[in-house]
Amino acid sequence: MLAISILLTIAPTWSVIGLIGLLALGTAALGGISLRCIPSVPRGIWLIFAVGSLLTIANGGAPEIAVGPVAMGVGGFLEFLRITCLGLALISLGALTSWTTQVADIAPAVALLLRPLRVLRLPVDEVAVATSLALRMLPMLAEEFRLLAAARRLQPPQPQKPTRRAELVDLCTAAMVVALRRATETGDAITARGGTGRIADHPSRPGWRDAVAVVVLGGFLALAVVLA
Repeated sequence: MLAISILLTIAPTWSVIGLIGLLALGTAALGGISLRCIPSVPRGIWLIFAVGSLLTIANGGAPEIAVGPVAMGVGGFLEFLRITCLGLALISLGALTSWTTQVADIAPAVALLLRPLRVLRLPVDEVAVATSLALRMLPMLAEEFRLLAAARRLQPPQPQKPTRRAELVDLCTAAMVVALRRATETGDAITARGGTGRIADHPSRPGWRDAVAVVVLGGFLALAVVLA
């Protein structure tokens, strides 16, 4: 993902985006990911896309399309569409990573990839553990926030209705308290199980499948650079 992100930053052309999209589709097929796993797009996102398209069409730019006596530039719209496709490609790669990778395998993978930095006495294991725990805590905190919002709605009406700013401050404060409580409980559980070293330590190592994946990715990157 890092290599593809750098490539899309340097050369975000249509051909490169198309190749990355083809790579994502092939990876999804190999991973056995069904089309039903694709989340539905909220209507608000479609509305934002429609408004952005109208604004970019009004901006004009080459090339131009002649509709009778009127010439309309679609260059701005094509740029908007290209940036949108680029974002979708990056989001798809992130989704593929989460669909095909166990959360417990992320910390050992990060520790293995960052192992050369130990020569500089950098806290590689701590970074790997923090990354893994952050990914594990996101669903838990999201559920806590939903519970807080539901509890807020179930409160009896107050004589003086608070402002939206006051409600937002109260919710943020409660969310911070819940996050700190969860962090304390997680820290105690990790300490009871032997510390953070056990999270970043894993007996598995890269195998032939990983070598094939690296070769295929290198081929795609080389072809994308040539086409760019």
